Parts: sequence; C-alpha cells; structure tokens
Amino acid sequence: MDNSLPPADELVLVDRELAQLDARRSQLLARRAWLIQVLYPPVAAAAPFGRPAPSAGPVADSTPRSAQNVLLTLGGTLLTIAAVAFTLVSWGSMGIGGRATVLAVVTGAALAAPVALLRRGLASTAESVAALGLVLTVLDAYALHRVALPEADGLGYTAVASAVLAGAWTAYGSALSRLRLPLPAAVVAAQLPLPLGVLALGGGSTAFAWAALVTATVDAAVVLWTRPAAVRITAGTAAAALGGWALLTGGRLSLVFPWSGAALLLAGAAVALYAAWRAPAVATAASALAGLATLTATGGLLRTALPADWTVPAYVLCALALASVWRPESARPAAGGGTTPGTGDTRTAGSGAVASGATPAGPAAGGSGTAPASGPEVPAGGRGRLPHGIRLGLAGAGAGVAALGAVWALPPAVAGLLGPVARTTDVWSGEHSAVALSSYPATAVLVLAVAAAALSLLPRLWARCGALALVWALLTALPVSLALPYAATLALQLLTTAAALGLAVRPGPLTRGLRVVAAPVEASGTDTPETRATPTGAGPAAPKAPAGGPGAPWPVGAPAPRRAQAPAPGTALGWIAYAGGLASAGSAVALALDVRGATFAALGVVLALLAGVAALGTDARRVVSASAAVLAATGLVCAVAAAGGFADHWTALTLLLVPAATAALGARAPRPVALAAEISGGAVGVLALGIAASRPAFLALALALGGVIAAATAVRPERRRFASWTAAALFLLATWVRLGVWDVTTPEAYTLPVTVPALVVGFLRRRWDPEASSWTAYGPGLAVTLLPSLLAAWTDPEWARPLALGVAALGVTLLGARFRLQALLVLGGAVLALDGLHELAPYVVQAVGALPRWLPPALAGLLLLAVGATYEQRLRDARRLRERLTRMR
Repeated sequence: MDNSLPPADELVLVDRELAQLDARRSQLLARRAWLIQVLYPPVAAAAPFGRPAPSAGPVADSTPRSAQNVLLTLGGTLLTIAAVAFTLVSWGSMGIGGRATVLAVVTGAALAAPVALLRRGLASTAESVAALGLVLTVLDAYALHRVALPEADGLGYTAVASAVLAGAWTAYGSALSRLRLPLPAAVVAAQLPLPLGVLALGGGSTAFAWAALVTATVDAAVVLWTRPAAVRITAGTAAAALGGWALLTGGRLSLVFPWSGAALLLAGAAVALYAAWRAPAVATAASALAGLATLTATGGLLRTALPADWTVPAYVLCALALASVWRPESARPAAGGGTTPGTGDTRTAGSGAVASGATPAGPAAGGSGTAPASGPEVPAGGRGRLPHGIRLGLAGAGAGVAALGAVWALPPAVAGLLGPVARTTDVWSGEHSAVALSSYPATAVLVLAVAAAALSLLPRLWARCGALALVWALLTALPVSLALPYAATLALQLLTTAAALGLAVRPGPLTRGLRVVAAPVEASGTDTPETRATPTGAGPAAPKAPAGGPGAPWPVGAPAPRRAQAPAPGTALGWIAYAGGLASAGSAVALALDVRGATFAALGVVLALLAGVAALGTDARRVVSASAAVLAATGLVCAVAAAGGFADHWTALTLLLVPAATAALGARAPRPVALAAEISGGAVGVLALGIAASRPAFLALALALGGVIAAATAVRPERRRFASWTAAALFLLATWVRLGVWDVTTPEAYTLPVTVPALVVGFLRRRWDPEASSWTAYGPGLAVTLLPSLLAAWTDPEWARPLALGVAALGVTLLGARFRLQALLVLGGAVLALDGLHELAPYVVQAVGALPRWLPPALAGLLLLAVGATYEQRLRDARRLRERLTRMR
C-alpha cells in the first residue's frame, strides 16, 4: 500500500515546513542577541552622529566569572604553599599541644568553611577552600607519621593513610554533593591502599599485579554504578591504567610462569568482559581487551604442552576460534522498517528506536542525572546471543592475533620468491644456491593454510582477496618449508604462475559465494533508480530513509542519492591474482637459470601464459602482459643465442627478431596491446644496437634492418608519421656508419643523403600547402649540405670543391630569384659570396701588399665620402631590397 503524497502536494508541504523553520530561526537569533546583551553589556556605546560617548572607557578582555576563578585559584594555591611550608619548616618549633591545636583548627576551619559558603551561593569560593582542606588532611597524615608514628613503615602507613583519606573524602564529598573535587580526589586516593599494602608486605610483581587488578575492578564498579561524570572519568582512567599494568604483567608471566600468568589474564578478561556487557559504549574496546587477554592466557598454557614449532599455530587456532563468535546475520525486514545487515540493529520506521548498539543516556554513556544502564542491549536476532559490540570486539581480537600469526608465517614465502633472484652460482652451472630460511619452522605453511581457509569462509570481498593472497603465499613458501628438490620447486612455481594468470583472466571461480547488494546510482528521472551489484556479505540492504525521518518515503520522481562506486569483485580478485602470477613468473625464470633446459622450458611457459593473458585478458592487464611477453621473448632469444655460442654482434642481429615480431603482430592486435608490444620491442631494438656498437659494420647492418622494420610499420595509418621519421633516421644513421667504416671523410657524402630526401619532402609540402614558407620547406635541406661544404671549402687548398660549391650556390640563387623563394635566394647568395671571397682573398692580399702603404687609407676615405654623398639613395635601395626579400616566401 503506497501512502506517499503526489509530488505537487508534497512540494507544498515541504515549502511550508521550510518557511516555519526560517521563522523559528529568526526568533531564536533575536532572543540570542538579547541574552548576549543582558549578560555582557557593552562598555562603550556609540554617541549620535558617530561621535564616541564621553564616558567611554577601555573594553574588558575577560568576564567577571573568569577573573573570579583566577583569583580563587591563586589564593588557594598560595594558602596550600603556606600550609606545606609551615608543616615542613615550622613544625619542629612548637610543642605537641600547639601542633595538635594548629592542625585541628586549620583543617577543621578549611573543611567547615565550604558549608557556609555554599549556603550563600559562593560555590567557586567553597570549591577553592575545600581543595585547601583536602591538602591539609594530607599534611595532617604526614605530620602524624612524623610525630606520633615515626617507627611505622612508610609504605604500610601510606597505604593505611590513603585508605582512611579515601573514606573520609568520600563521606565529605557525599555530604557536600555540590562540591566537585572531593569525590574524584577520593577515587585517586583509593588507588593506593592495595598496591602499596602488597609492596609493604613484601609481595612481588605478581602480587602487585593482582592488587592492581582488584583495584581496577573496584574502579570499573565505580564507573558502572555512580553518577557524577568527574568521578566516572577519574575511575575509568585509573581502571585503564591499573588494569593495563596487570594485563601486561600477566602477559609477561605467561612466557615464564604460564599458570600464574593465565590466572591473572583470565581474571582480567572476566572483568573487562563484564564491563563490556554492562556498558555498551565501551563494549567493543573492553571485549577486544578481554579477547586478547584470553588468547594470551590460553596460548601460554599451550606452550607448555606443545613443541616450539607449534606455538604460533596454537595461538592462531585459538584466535580463529575466538573470531568465530562473529557470525553476520542476513538482513530480515521488520514491520515498518529495515534491518542493517551484519549488525543485528533493528530500526522501526516512525519511531527511530534502535534495539542494538544504543542505550539511553546514562552514566555509562556519558550522561548525567539519569540512572545507569541496567543491562546490555538485546540483539535483533533474539535473546541468547552476545551483543553486537562484544561480538565485534572479541572477533577483532581474534582476527588481530590471527593476522600477526600470518605475518609470522610470511618469511618463507618471501624467501621462496626472492631467493632465486639473489643467486650465488653462475648461470647454467647446474649448481643451486642454498635455500634461505631452511631452519624456519615448517608449521608456517600450516598457519597460512588455516588463515586462508578461515578467510575463504567469509562471503566478503576483502576476505576473499586476503584468502587469495594467502594461498599464493602458501604455494610460494612450500618449497622453502618442505625443502623440495629443484625440479619440484620449479614445477610448483610454474604451476602457481599458470593458476594465478588463469584466474586473472577468468576470476569467476573466485567470486562464487560472494553476496551482492543493490546499490542506487545516479537517478535518471524515473521512479525506480538504477541499481548495480556490489560485494558485501550481508544480503540485500534496506533502503535508506530520507532526511524527513525514518520511514518517510522518497518523493516520486526525485533523484536517488549516488553511492560511492565500489570495485567489481572480479576486477579486484583478478588484479591480486595477476600480481601474484607476475611475481611467480619472475621467480621461476630466475630459478630456471641454473639449468639450460629449465631456462628454455620456463621462458617458453611464461611466454605462452603472458601471451594468453594479453589475448584474452581485460583492462590494463592486457597491456602489461603484452610488454612482459616481449621481455620473455627477448630472454628466450638471448638464451638461444647463448646456447648457440653466438658472438655479441650476431646476438644483436638475432635480437632484432623481437621488434620485427612485435611490428608484425601489432598490425592485428588491438591498439593498446599493439602499442605496448611495439614500445617494448623498440626498447629491445635499442638494446640490440647497443650490443652491436662494438662492431661498426654490424651496427650499420642493424641500423638498416631497424629502418626496414620501421618502414614496414609506417605502412599502417596509425603508425605512419612516427614510424616514417624513425625509419628515415635509422637509414641515415646506417649510411653514416657505413661511410665511416669505409673511411669516407668527404662531408658531402654524409650530407647529400639528408639533403635530397629533405628537398623532396619540402617540394611535396609546398605542393600540398602553397602558403608554406620556403624556409620551412627547403631551408633545412639546403643548410645541411651548403654550410658543411662551405666550411670544408675554406680549409680545402684545392680548387675543385670551391668551384663545385660556387656552381651549386649560383644555381640555388638563380632558382630563388626565378621562383621568388627567399630561403634559396638568401642561402645561395650568402654561400656564393663567401665562396667567391675565399677564392679572391689570396689575390686581394697580394695586391694590397704591392700597393704603397698610404693608398689603402686613401681609398677607404674616398669610399666613405662617396657613400656619404649618396647615403639617401643607398638607404632607399636597401629598403627596396628588403621589401622584395620580404615579399618572397
């Protein structure tokens, strides 16, 4: 039956409620401003027309009550100091009667004065005087020991005196309930009698721990059955400190005296568990402490009956047994409401009542003025089960100890994974390195197996991920823990690799049994929001109530809230399996390097598995697998070359098969996989060039083969630009290296192979884009040849090179003038001029040497006069030439 309002009526109702809230807020703000003005009136008021009032004074920076508290605190402190000084210094100068009279009068006055002060409403003053009285009672006890009982033992007397003071302060604080200090002070004093009494009687650390535990138990009772918050806070702090000390002592005793430690720990666990049962606010923390104490006691007893190797497994089994108290319940709908999965909390629509995990505000929950909670909450599953908080704390303690046990069992897995990498023998020597951690307890694999089995029983994604990781660690640790032979170890690692990579591709078996919940996603404007499946372990969740209150329906057509996206179970589990598979693959390859046949077998298996993941996998795992497969293929090629006894340069040429294969496969593979494979293949090609660098002839051949591979790749449209430039660069480098091998020193032999293709590309560019600049199209190609040839011509004593360069520069200049190309005209003209200057320079020098010395300055002067006379005309000619050059492309 749907009782929801139509959208229009519900909108009117919401607007009406918002208007009422705004009106009420305005009333409360006005009332608050008036109250602030009454309590803290302004010292200075502004006069009319913005002028300050004549009586304006400095603004007070503290309230009267804070100033009063400071004065009372300082006064009480000074009186306390005076009392201490009198007791310690002036005590011996008075007789016994005077001493008793002074103590009785001062202490009685200090304790009686708060009665009159409270009647007059001076609570702060009464509090300060009462504090002085409490200090005086301590001084009275000290004075009594010094005068009347000097032979009494100090620890014993202190224990008795603290007990008497605790009782007296309790009675005093109960009589004057308005005073806040005496009762917390009595709680502090009550912490001393039992521990100090045990020490006075000569008790050891065990007796002291028992005394501390008994005192902590009394403190816990005070927390549970008293009202004042200050008393409960003080008692709770003391209980935590003394109880923690007792449990730590019990933990230490469980290692040397298991029975004594077990008794102490179990007693502490009982106290903590009772506190958790009576105070739901601290149920989780207290029950977790109880669980840890119980596990420590049980494990200590088992240590006496089990071998040393079985100690940690015993702890882990006990921890798992304790963790089994947490059994998540499936959600069951309640009348008019929903059930929170896994907690047992039942919320009834319209009332907001919570039957689990919540109690009325009381002393145990931090409230005041109400009776304490009478008992624990009742779980939704019915009576007879532990409350939610206690189950959570006990299970958390068990899970924590089990996790520590799993960490203890991990070193063999680390040794099995990294041991083959840190080899101490030569490759293919047939010798095997000693196994690390061979003396580690073999029961570590049992701990891993039990922990994995326990996690696999939980229908949670995080538990399934942890179980998968532990199973992989178990398989990795088996060769170390069981001291398996070499062949069995390698076979197990390859099987682990195959299983992990197979599950990474098809993680379906790993997700069986996981519960999913329908979670709302971004609404699409329809009445029913879209849902998606997310992992959980508690069945379907109840719909979340809107802000209007529990049980209120969502408005029809209103968008549902968007919940945080959770990873799909298959994705998370697949990535964990994939990471384990890659790690095992690397370890197996490293281990296989001991034997030649094993190397080929391991590399072949790993290559096939990685290629399968790259072909059948999803998301980024395909890309990573493609790169890893290229690396495996590279290792296989190197192994073949090493087995065949190839020299380094032949190995380099053999390695070029890898980029050739990746280029061929890249044409058929999907784009991300093809790109990753080709990048990895290119890296292998660079490695091959580095290996071949020691033999220039083979380096030229390798560069040419690389250029062929790049040119073949350039046929594909998506690789055309980058591959074509790469091919051109490789061919050019191959040409240069080959010319260097042939001892060719002529620069044109190196530059012309660059100039001709560059000019062809520039010509095609100008045809495709007539607006392209001549500098962009022809500048680089011409500069590559003309400039090096010009430098060579200036140092060449022969006439052939300058003549050929001059002819070429003249032709370039004429072409630039004919087709109005700026780059050709400027580069050709500049090179032609410099080349002609080089040829005429010897004759000019010879002519200048034959002339009289006064003639060159005279000719320079005449030239300057001529230029100055025709300066304007020359300037116009220069501007006209610049404009013509600018109009060229």
